[in-house]
Amino acid sequence: MSDALDLGVNEVVGVSRIEGPLVFVEGTGSIGYDEVVEIIDARGQMRLGRVLEVGEGIAVVEVFAGTTGLSIDGTRVHFLGKPFHIPVAEEMLGRIFNGLGKPLDGGPAPLADRYADINGQPINPTARVYPVDYIQTGISTIDGLNTLLRGQKLPLFSGAGLPHDRLAAQIVRQAALGAPAGQSSAKSEQFAIVFAAMGVKHDVASYFRDSFTESGALTRVTMFLNLADDPPVERLVTPRAALTLAEYLAFERNMHVLVILTDMTNYCEALRQISNIRGEVPSRKGYPGYLYSDLASLYERTGRIKTSEGSITQLPILTMPNDDITHPVPDLTGYITEGQITLNRDLDHQGTYPPVAVLPSLSRLMKDGIGEGRTRADHSHWSSQLFAAYAHVQDVRALASVIGEEELSKADQQYLKFGRAFEQEFVNQGLTENRTIETTLDIGWRLLSMLPKEELTRVSPGEIEQYYMDSHGAH
Repeated sequence: MSDALDLGVNEVVGVSRIEGPLVFVEGTGSIGYDEVVEIIDARGQMRLGRVLEVGEGIAVVEVFAGTTGLSIDGTRVHFLGKPFHIPVAEEMLGRIFNGLGKPLDGGPAPLADRYADINGQPINPTARVYPVDYIQTGISTIDGLNTLLRGQKLPLFSGAGLPHDRLAAQIVRQAALGAPAGQSSAKSEQFAIVFAAMGVKHDVASYFRDSFTESGALTRVTMFLNLADDPPVERLVTPRAALTLAEYLAFERNMHVLVILTDMTNYCEALRQISNIRGEVPSRKGYPGYLYSDLASLYERTGRIKTSEGSITQLPILTMPNDDITHPVPDLTGYITEGQITLNRDLDHQGTYPPVAVLPSLSRLMKDGIGEGRTRADHSHWSSQLFAAYAHVQDVRALASVIGEEELSKADQQYLKFGRAFEQEFVNQGLTENRTIETTLDIGWRLLSMLPKEELTRVSPGEIEQYYMDSHGAH
């Protein structure tokens, strides 16, 4: 252990030890948690870090660029006395940055309206406005059955190899370029996307960049990219930097902002790695005991507030290890957020896109954003009937696997036919197909018309009279 030389309140020469991305510094003065640190190696090269833990005369610093090349005696640590800040400005739309907010697109640093602390606070519940405005994503399984509202946090539960990247890119394109329901085209131009990728491979990052550029959506998208070969500790900053810009655009520029965070599992893995290096007592599957509160500190920076016309809607994407929905990351995410969209591997193998598993998916705020004046008066009863019918399809399929389809009753055979058509025509839609809510509702009624009227117990007689179609497709 070296003898640290105190050069004043804010600078120390020499560190006590280096472990992975962490530097342990003794002889510190008055410093604070989350304070930004400049680490200067023996060659005079500087890298940034932040204070992770403070004790009596010692501080634990995580180094964003890693500790390769640092020595115990030749390292200088300069404490800046403030938390990490990034520039925020409306001109950051259309730009691509790394996880720390540095430009990656070859352009200059943005002209900041101001510098904002990335450690924003969750929205005060008394300042919140309850979400009631529907967002049209163009995806039938979301718009029709798991409706997304402005100010909602609705995660996407996926698995390795499933097309969550394609679905995320499609939602971004269609949300950025398509006018949200009930809004004039002039107001919809304020809709902005903040996209944060954590630990993604280079080809995935290129796919997102090319997809947004080719569609013209990039002009309304700000991308924060932390690649798989970037330092893991940078992943802990990336979503906070993205949400800081989103808060500025929503609450100071009155924009409607959609925040995409992918992949939250990579974020949690980085958190577990740092926790293990620090020697903290692990909780379930080695994750730190504060995983819930750490995720909540990100997810709860979402919503609407009384003093602004803008909103932040969050769509976190996470891959479930071994498709296990009880894994700590999806499990805790489900507790904090208002529902989930779940992808299904069997549907993907059948060639269905997007392979959304309708039954385990849920939007807890859906009931408040649909109906007369928002989507359509029949939406609530329609969605309840579709859920009930498709749930019965699963029971019929289980029975058919035992006794065979030919032994089923006529009504059950109609349900089997309905189930196949539901997956092929309602769940399945093209990568570029942007369905309006009216199209989604009409497809659903056409499928429900495959069932006898007496089976439709969740819709009113007036709705059946208006929307039920005979065998010739007439009402």
